[in-house]
Amino acid sequence: MPWNRPTHRLVDGERIDGAWRHVWVKGYAGHHVADLFAYADGLLSCQETMDLQGLRRRLESGKIALTDPERPAPERPEQVPRWTARDPEPRTHEGFLGEVADEIEALNGRPTTSDLCWDAIRRYQADPVEANRLLVREAYLAIPPHRRVYVLGDMDRQDIPLRQLTTDIGDPVCGDGPIATPEMHADVLRYFDRGDRGERESREHLAVLHADDPAPPGTPALELHERLNPPTEPPEQPDLFALRNEFPSPLTHDGRTYPTVIHAYWALAAADRSDHDRIQQAATVREAHESGGRCPLHPNWADIRTAVMTDLLRAKFTQHPELAEILLSTGDARISYTGYSESPFWTDHSPHKGRNWMGRLLELIRSELHPRAGRTRDA
Repeated sequence: MPWNRPTHRLVDGERIDGAWRHVWVKGYAGHHVADLFAYADGLLSCQETMDLQGLRRRLESGKIALTDPERPAPERPEQVPRWTARDPEPRTHEGFLGEVADEIEALNGRPTTSDLCWDAIRRYQADPVEANRLLVREAYLAIPPHRRVYVLGDMDRQDIPLRQLTTDIGDPVCGDGPIATPEMHADVLRYFDRGDRGERESREHLAVLHADDPAPPGTPALELHERLNPPTEPPEQPDLFALRNEFPSPLTHDGRTYPTVIHAYWALAAADRSDHDRIQQAATVREAHESGGRCPLHPNWADIRTAVMTDLLRAKFTQHPELAEILLSTGDARISYTGYSESPFWTDHSPHKGRNWMGRLLELIRSELHPRAGRTRDA
């Protein structure tokens, strides 16, 4: 069962990142599913807080179980030689504790046991001497046993190359496989070299396919927050709030002038002309918005609203060059358009709510404001 993210808790105002997964907890009427949380500072939580040693005690006592104890265990596949086995080892309490420890390391941005194994593999590739091979074996055996088949990311061979490499010459691989030889170890080394070449060629190919991606790191994301009392007149020195729809920047669309994008949007949404004119002339953004929300809308408004909003934003920024400069100053930043007055279709609420179409359209208009290479050549 995988770990899920993101989650966190706050400690004295500091965010402590975490991950969670399901376990089974023993109660009065039997076992039931509960969430086990692991946090970057090492604290664990499953109906009560604990550390790794506390989790060990609960596992050993049966208070916490990794599978439903009341359901029969799935049948193990027919016995196959250990050295060719492709199914993960059964998850034991000790292995699970190692898995939790790995999650805590990952939450802190530190290497997991799998990362350390890859470090040892790279060291052996650079200098394939016996001492470095033994370091690979030590790192491989440190991985929780049920996770070892996944360490190489090879769907066909799983961790068989590591089983071969970590077996001493003259010994059978995993105790029931072929005898390890110098040629077997050399073949494993070639396996890793082929993988590196394939990965390098894949990166080079992707670089060709993704050649239009910007090379330098992008500008950090920015948030455009709603203000409870937006100004009714543009300030002398507008800031990023000028990108909001409620900012007072009169715009002309189809021969009619509107005080803000909000006025224009809701006036154009109204099905009746008298409602349009009343919204157009509303004294405040709030009045225009609430009036628009109360009147009948065009029957197909949901289908055309994104195109209408795009036209309004084009009008706003092309008719106000000083505002276009502010939008261009955001570089290639992702724009998160927040707030509660406009619907979740337009705003960015959380990973699971809000589609942020206003932020996306602002990024689109920003790209249109840049001079186009084609125009330069045509000129």
